[in-house]
Amino acid sequence: MLFLSLTTAAAAAPEESLINAPTGVLQVEPAAELGFLVPIAHTYQSGSAGSEVDYITEGGQDNLFLNARVSVDVRWSERNAVTFLYQPLNLETQQVAARDLVLDSTTFAAGTPMDFRYGFDFYRVSYARDVLEDPDKALEFGASLQIRNVTINFNSADGTLRSANRDVGPVPILKTRGRFEVERGHWWGFEVDGFYAPIKYLNGDGSDVLGAIADASLRVGTTLNHGVEPFLNVRYIGGGSEGTGDDPDPGKDGFTRNWLHLGTVTLGVLVR
Repeated sequence: MLFLSLTTAAAAAPEESLINAPTGVLQVEPAAELGFLVPIAHTYQSGSAGSEVDYITEGGQDNLFLNARVSVDVRWSERNAVTFLYQPLNLETQQVAARDLVLDSTTFAAGTPMDFRYGFDFYRVSYARDVLEDPDKALEFGASLQIRNVTINFNSADGTLRSANRDVGPVPILKTRGRFEVERGHWWGFEVDGFYAPIKYLNGDGSDVLGAIADASLRVGTTLNHGVEPFLNVRYIGGGSEGTGDDPDPGKDGFTRNWLHLGTVTLGVLVR
C-alpha cells in the first residue's frame, strides 16, 4: 500500500511491462523500499507506577536505523485496488540506566547495563478506489485493516532482570492516496493512512484504551522502460496507545503508555 501506482494500466504502457499483460484482467504491481529510519520522539511506560522511559535519551535510540518496506497492489477494472503491505520495525539498542527504571514490578537500578528491544512489525491489507477519470491523475479513498505484532523487552545485559510485553491485534484504518503526472515520465504522489480510536472495539482491544496511528508519505518518481518506476520517499509514522487492558499478565496491572514519532527516507522501485 505504500506506493502510489494509481494511473490506469493503459496509461502505464502495460505492453512493455515486465510482469503484466496488456489485456490482463488483473494488474499486479509490487514495490519495495530501503533506507533509514530516525526516531523523533518515543516514550514508553508499563505499569501505573512505572517509569516513563524516553527511548531516545535513555534507551539508545538517538541513532539511524535500517528501514525496509514491501507491498503489492492488485488492480482490476482500472480504478479499484487491493494492497498488501508488510512493514518490519525492530529497534534493538543498548544503554546503561542513568536512573532507576521501573517496568511493572521490575526495577533496573541506576548503572545497570541494559538491552532494549522495541518491535512493532505490522501487516496491512487495504482497498481503495480512484475517484478521478484523468489518466494522468489519480485520487483514491478507501480503508485498511492492520495487524500489529508488538514485542517490547527491557533486559539487563547479564540476563538476571527482564520485563517483556507482547501484543497482537487488528486495527481499522482510513486511507487516501494520490498520484499526479508532472510531465511525461515524471510524477509525484502522497499517501495517508490513519485512525484515532478513543474507545474499545475501534482500537482492536476489548478495553477502553486510547489508540492512534498515522502513516503519511510524500514521494517523487520517474517512469523507465518496462513499467519500472524508481522513486524517493519521505515518510512519517506515528501513534501509540494509552490505557489499562482488561486481561493483564500475572504481576502486572495492565496499564501501558506508548507514543512514538518516526521519520524515514527511502529509495524504492515500483514495477507496473
